[in-house]
Amino acid sequence: MSVKKILALRQATDVLHFVLTTGKCNLRCSYCGGSFPQHAVPFEVKYDLAHLKRFIEADPDPILAFYGGEPLINANAIARIMDMVKARFVIQTNGTLVDALDPKYWRRMDAVLISIDGTEKTTDGYRGSGVYCRVMRSAAWLMGHGFKGDLIARMAVSEKTDIYEDVMHLAGSETFDHVHWQLDVGWSDAWTDFDGWVEGSYKPGIRRLVARFREGLAEGRVLGIVPIIGILKRLREGGSCPPCGAGTDSFAIMPDGTIRACPISYDAEWAVAGDIKQSTIGTLSKKEILGDCLECGYLRGCGGRCLYMNRERLWGMEGFRKICSITKYTIDEVSTLIEAVEEAERHKLVDPDLLDYPPFNNSTEVVP
Repeated sequence: MSVKKILALRQATDVLHFVLTTGKCNLRCSYCGGSFPQHAVPFEVKYDLAHLKRFIEADPDPILAFYGGEPLINANAIARIMDMVKARFVIQTNGTLVDALDPKYWRRMDAVLISIDGTEKTTDGYRGSGVYCRVMRSAAWLMGHGFKGDLIARMAVSEKTDIYEDVMHLAGSETFDHVHWQLDVGWSDAWTDFDGWVEGSYKPGIRRLVARFREGLAEGRVLGIVPIIGILKRLREGGSCPPCGAGTDSFAIMPDGTIRACPISYDAEWAVAGDIKQSTIGTLSKKEILGDCLECGYLRGCGGRCLYMNRERLWGMEGFRKICSITKYTIDEVSTLIEAVEEAERHKLVDPDLLDYPPFNNSTEVVP
């Protein structure tokens, strides 16, 4: 992403509002399984959009991130909301239905996160045959119809992933400005050898990504690898806990009007923060990172990683510690770049603005 594009996105920010337009998805990815349960996350918006307008207009600098399911299944709701409110607009989409929304709305998006997991083999292995090609065609369609914002590859990472090869396939392309990934850990039961994958594939891949990022700095380039840039920013400047802001300055407005700490906490009683019909931003019930994370020496870089995992711990304490271990490993590796970053800035090899990412809470995973 160019410095000009970064600066165009930067300004003071307030709350990130995930707006789930539907709980339905048109894919059945192996690590997800498809749609939310309809009884818990309705497949259409059930509340009056006038309530959403009232709620959003009370925020002086709102960010709206359309989410699902697959949000474009209900593209009409997206268009109506964008016509009603002024905000920075973001969308997380699987990239198969982009033509369901008029190009004039895409041109108003500040960031588009498209789900793609790396190479064609990896992506289709998780998401289904032909999905990779459909997503790449959609990315070209967006740019061809005038989208000028931040185009972000949104990876899900599991046992079929070669983190170095799959990240660099996307980060090294001319299609995407940035790449981030979410680890399929903490709730998945699909793993056959998690420990073996971590030691034999993931950790070596992280080392290689950090080395490649260092080479880029020496060449005067900042590779758009969000976890590396984002963790560097946290280590140097600090940041929110958790990094995504869930429960503090990021909330999810569900299709039934319930406001929750984050989209994935759809069935957790502790996560309910309010209701779109009655609540205001000031009355939302805040949810914070708890427990041992607050005493951890890695808190500055990690931020507790994930509010949902901090509260739920579905893999038990042993599994939670395994996830912590790979997070700490990643932070340690990224921390070795600080001197190289400072040297590159001192010698004006790179523009510091390219390292100040994200410029606003655009819903990317800073800590995988």
